[in-house]
Formats: sequence, C-alpha cells, structure tokens
Amino acid sequence: MTQFLFRNFHLLDPERDEVVPGHELLVEDGVIREVSEGPIRMPEANVIDCAGGTLMPGLIDCHVHVVLSEVFLPKLEAVPLTLMTAKAMVSLRAMLDRGFTTVRDTGGADWGIRQAVEEGLIAGPRLFVAGRSVGPTGGHNDGRRRTDFGTRCPCCDALSFVTSLADGTAEVRKAVREEMRQGCDHVKIMMSGGVASPYDPLDSLQFSMGEVRAAVEEAEAFGRYVCAHAYSPEAITRAAEAGVRTIEHGNLIDEASAGLMADKDMFLVANLVAYYAMKERAAEFGMSGEMLEKNDAVIEGGLRSLEICQRAGVPVAYGSDLLGQLQADQSREFRIRSEVVSPIEIIRSATTIAAKVLRQEGRLGCLQPGAHADILVVEGDPLGNLDLLAEQGRHMSVIMKGGTMHKCTLDGAKVAA
Repeated sequence: MTQFLFRNFHLLDPERDEVVPGHELLVEDGVIREVSEGPIRMPEANVIDCAGGTLMPGLIDCHVHVVLSEVFLPKLEAVPLTLMTAKAMVSLRAMLDRGFTTVRDTGGADWGIRQAVEEGLIAGPRLFVAGRSVGPTGGHNDGRRRTDFGTRCPCCDALSFVTSLADGTAEVRKAVREEMRQGCDHVKIMMSGGVASPYDPLDSLQFSMGEVRAAVEEAEAFGRYVCAHAYSPEAITRAAEAGVRTIEHGNLIDEASAGLMADKDMFLVANLVAYYAMKERAAEFGMSGEMLEKNDAVIEGGLRSLEICQRAGVPVAYGSDLLGQLQADQSREFRIRSEVVSPIEIIRSATTIAAKVLRQEGRLGCLQPGAHADILVVEGDPLGNLDLLAEQGRHMSVIMKGGTMHKCTLDGAKVAA
C-alpha cells in the first residue's frame, strides 16, 4: 500500500471560491482517501511538505489532438504511423509536464495509444479518445487535394489515419459503429467549415439532420456521446436539435443558439488560444493565406462567445486545439480567457466542468475522497496569478497523476522513472 501525506499547503478546491489554508490530504493506492482541516495521523505515509504552496486538482484539457504533429495538416501525408506515434509520445509527455493530468482527444488518438499510457509505456495524461473523426465529402474532414479521387486506407499515412469520410445515414452509422468497435470514448463529427481545411467555407453546413441523428443514435446506443465541430449559429442549432452533447469551438454562437444549448444541457468546449497562435505563427509552418483569412473571421468572436454562454448558462470547458509546433501554447488559454472570465471560473473550466464533459464527476477534476489522485502543487496562488499555470509547468513543484509522482521538487517522494 502506497501512501502520500501532503502537508503545509493552501487548498484550491474548485468547489470553493477562494484558496484556504490549514488542510492535509492523504493519498492511498492512487486515490484521495482523506482531506482534513486537522492533522492526519498516518505514520507509514510518505510526508510531503508543500512549503506553503497551493494544492489543486490536476488540469483537464477537453480538446487536444496528440497525433496531429503538423500545423499545416497536408504535411501529415508524408508522415508514417511509426513517426506519428513517436511524435505523439513527445507531445503527451509535454502536456503532463504542464500539469494536464487528463486530456480529451477529439480526433486522431486511438485505443492503442490510450492503452500505452495506461500501461505506463508512455508518460502522458489520462486519455479519452474519439479515434477517427467523421465528416462528409468536401467538408472539414476532407483534406484531399482536388486532384485526388477516392480515399486511402487508414494505414497509409498519418493524415488518413486520423479522419474518415461518410455520406448518407447508412455510411454515418457504419463509420460511428466502427469507432465504437475501436473503443472510442466519444464520437467526433464535423458540422461546419473549419480553419485548417482547404476548401470548405467557414459557414458551410456539413451533415444533414438525418446524418447527425444517425450518429447520435448509434453513439448513445453504445453508451457514448457525440461532440461536434461547429462555428456558426446555424450549425450549433442543427447539432442541438439532433442531440449532440458538446459543441467544439462555437466562436460565432449567438444568444438564440446559446439558449438552445442551455435548454438541452449541452457544453461548449472553447479553445481560443488556437486562433491566436495560428494568427501569430501558423504561416511559418505552411498554413495558407486562405486558411488564415478564415482564422481572422473566427478570432474576433472568441471572447464574445464566452460572454454569451455565461449569460445563457452554458457550461464552458477548457480546450486548446493546438496543432503541431503550436502545442507549446496549451496553458496560454488561461490568460486569454481572463479578459472576460474570473480566475476561479477558468480553473473550473479545466477541472469540475471538464470532468462533467468526461462524465467523470467525483473522480476527476476534484479533491474529494475516492477521486483519482491527480494533484498539483503550485508555487503561489493561481487565483491571484494565472501565469503560475503557464511556462511549461515551471511553477509546479508537484505533478501527480493517479497517485504516481511525475514531478516533485519537494522532499518526501520519488518521481516515477
């Protein structure tokens, strides 16, 4: 039985509105066993003196692409699956180094890489995967050149591995069932144009109501749910009416579509940092002028979308959606959101709200007894300075995932090899 006893810290419990002192926390066999306002007597435990730092739950990013190692996605056509996996290993470790102990991959990562993390073969966050995202011919998922005809099998290269095309309800049902067979945790579908795709207008509507309902019906029959890439009010409304559970992006949302999302108990997974990073640096990695024009069209609505959802009562989870070399900006989302959202609400977006998206309330994103021991100790108060969650985990003295110490610069624990 492995025990860690954390002492001398300030507690940042996302269920509270402020950081509080005077607590102790016991971890036993990978889960939180006790959180106490008084001393915990456990003489056999490894005692960790947190030196007055802030103890909080591990962070959750609800929109990542761990295998998309290029900003300009067509470059993935030249990447074999072996190299794709090797680069994903580097990306996953970097996410854990930043304090993200759980991530939700929304297109690309499969059951194999998830299992490799679970078995400890790869250092990285706990993974919830969509497998291959599903989209219609000519839509955001269709990265083929106009001179290409037909589709390639998913073993050909990294680009074909991460996406699938389906047209009509029968093909959509088959595509979704295949991802169920491959062990996905959720199904990702494309319902509007996107920035990183070459030919689809941003406001295009992708997948008919019948196709979306088919995807939702199949996912729910398997105990899963559908998340939808959607920007415009029309695409968001179509998704809500068809039973989609989460909207990814949603930059152009309006009051009416946000109200409908609230009525349907849906979530928005915002990822504003992706658009800022692409505007600043994507051109140097090959992204075209046409794509960057689409990026300019959605970046303006990003902060406004948070305000609209806040008024409507739509929970907004933390997401980053960064591609390739831009993934280093993952933690910058905290600072960007702080222009319109309070620090505690931003932290909730990456803890308690994110856990609800994952259907892991009480197990992730919290400090409750029985929860996974995903714990950070931060050198300072993140509610007073969100930048403490940035700089590649520089200000985190402890990063623990599932009771295993990934990083510890304090006395009392050994870091896993």
